[in-house]
Amino acid sequence: MVSPVTVVKCEGPKLVPFLKATCVYFVLWLPTSSPSWFSALIKCLPIFCLWVFLLAHGVNFLVSHRGAKRIFAGLIFSAVGDAFLIWQEQGYFVHGLLMFAITHILYSSAFGMKPLDLKTGFVMGLISSILYSFLYTYLSGPFTYLVAVYTALIAFMGWRAIAGVQLCNDLWTWTKLSACIGSVLFIVSDLAIAVNKFCFPLPCSRAIIMATYYAAQMLIALSAVECRDEEDYNKRK
Repeated sequence: MVSPVTVVKCEGPKLVPFLKATCVYFVLWLPTSSPSWFSALIKCLPIFCLWVFLLAHGVNFLVSHRGAKRIFAGLIFSAVGDAFLIWQEQGYFVHGLLMFAITHILYSSAFGMKPLDLKTGFVMGLISSILYSFLYTYLSGPFTYLVAVYTALIAFMGWRAIAGVQLCNDLWTWTKLSACIGSVLFIVSDLAIAVNKFCFPLPCSRAIIMATYYAAQMLIALSAVECRDEEDYNKRK
């Protein structure tokens, strides 16, 4: 199994543009009350850098690895969704919701259905049902079923990512652990969005939403790197 130190040494430099772009977003902290194409660019820039991160492993890598290809596609839809959410007060929130729903479908497909792990699926279904029951009292109109569908999709994505980490059987890899943590952070980010939008103002909501969102996308992008042994990493140096 590849050590975490080796992972950081080999993949860390490729993530420097993403980390810098994320810092730019938080430093500029453009107001959401006055959306513009510039603010959309700054918000999407870290995701663009994750495109570059995956492309840095080679186009052949993306073509030959089905999971990596679908995660790359998910990042594309994520960037479009981010742009729509810049103008959510102008009526584009549902458009953003749709883009991220497609993202979760792509990520779920990338993580695969093996191992099935029905226990984890049951737990994720139970948790998502409890969360939706809480949100339901604040929802009205089309959002009643739109949020239900979205909750089911992100819960399914979380199930498939978490199911891949078989700690007890020592069948896990750092890429699967990365997908697991990333999916959980994505759920936290989207839950914060839902609570802040539909229920009540959440303190430091934007910081919580964006910090967990960028971390989630970075970890999911990292999970696409299918390098499993020291020799493979040495070839990349």
